[in-house]
Amino acid sequence: MKTIQLLAISFGLFTATAHAQWQQCAGTEELNMQSLLTMGTHNFAGGQTGAYLSMDGAATYALSNTGNDAVGPTRGFAYDDDFVYTCTSQGVYRSADQGANWTSVSNGLGNLLTSGIAHADPYIVVATPTGVFRSIDQGDNWTAAGLSGTDVRCITAIADTLFAGTNGSGIYKSTDWGANWVAVNNGLSSTNFRAIQSQGSLLFAGGQTGTGVFRSTDLGANWSLLGGGLSAGSYRGFASNDQIVVAGSFGGGVFYSLDNGDTWTAINAGLTDLTIFDLELTDTDIIAATNTLGVFRYSLSQLSLSVAESVDPSSAQLFPNPAIEEVTVLVDQPLVGSSYALFDLLGKAVAQGRISGERMNVELSALPDGVYTLRIAGTKAPTLRFIKHSH
Repeated sequence: MKTIQLLAISFGLFTATAHAQWQQCAGTEELNMQSLLTMGTHNFAGGQTGAYLSMDGAATYALSNTGNDAVGPTRGFAYDDDFVYTCTSQGVYRSADQGANWTSVSNGLGNLLTSGIAHADPYIVVATPTGVFRSIDQGDNWTAAGLSGTDVRCITAIADTLFAGTNGSGIYKSTDWGANWVAVNNGLSSTNFRAIQSQGSLLFAGGQTGTGVFRSTDLGANWSLLGGGLSAGSYRGFASNDQIVVAGSFGGGVFYSLDNGDTWTAINAGLTDLTIFDLELTDTDIIAATNTLGVFRYSLSQLSLSVAESVDPSSAQLFPNPAIEEVTVLVDQPLVGSSYALFDLLGKAVAQGRISGERMNVELSALPDGVYTLRIAGTKAPTLRFIKHSH
């Protein structure tokens, strides 16, 4: 039975992260970039100088803006089965040839200064300073979809429910495609929202300076401000899949979470511009759009997201609880070799290592009494909470 010394340096998840580096993507250096989209092998980026496209896994980008807004920024992307769409300062554009050429599709759009776009089947919906607009014919025609006179900055959907973040009025929700909207601000301490992201049944929203990231687990009925290692500030970009959520802050860089936002870790080594306007996930990388230095990418392999998706949360146990000097962790074979980290109640990582066997002891004697969380990296790897109490 091997005892793991928690405060020793290990070669696990967080050692790899400490040496991990962001890489600047060629072709966007020194540029303001505000939006990202991955669509198969096509990686799009948009910003002050228009739309860019990468076909080599975001290693290099080239301007792909023919017919798109060449005056103001490309602020967002969306796509459906037939087209890619941009929202810009001059309205909405679409491409039928994966960004080679763009066509203006803004008929009926009451305000060309658009700031957010989403595909919520069967509609394309767009956010403007004077409300929400929707199109049921792939952008050929637009109709007002509520929140008239409201400065809407971002929009997303969970199934047929729309959520809109505003500048000054918080977050709104519509269950009838914009015919009616209701404010859903319970628990919010911010009235300004520039980014909102849906992940399954969860919502993440980026608040104004001095707040941070808010999460809702009940379709916007209630919100909570997240901590767990996430710094306070304004957040402008999110991306997520079934393994990881990433959040980009205005001045604080990028944070990631493997437990749907309960705890977060900063990953900023090599990221020379910490003001993030958007994030995207590919099968292999995190992509970040920055304010002044273009696009960066960060390999997901550096986070050791390698546990098989078939691993069930019941495949790990921890005892005793409360614990005094050590805890014993029992895991099924697929988890052996996975990275783990131990967090205190404030979300600070106090130890890390790798699962050495199906039965492993974790030494606690150097830690103060309190509540701790042991998190095992992986798609469905469990989070185990326990109390250390020496008296």
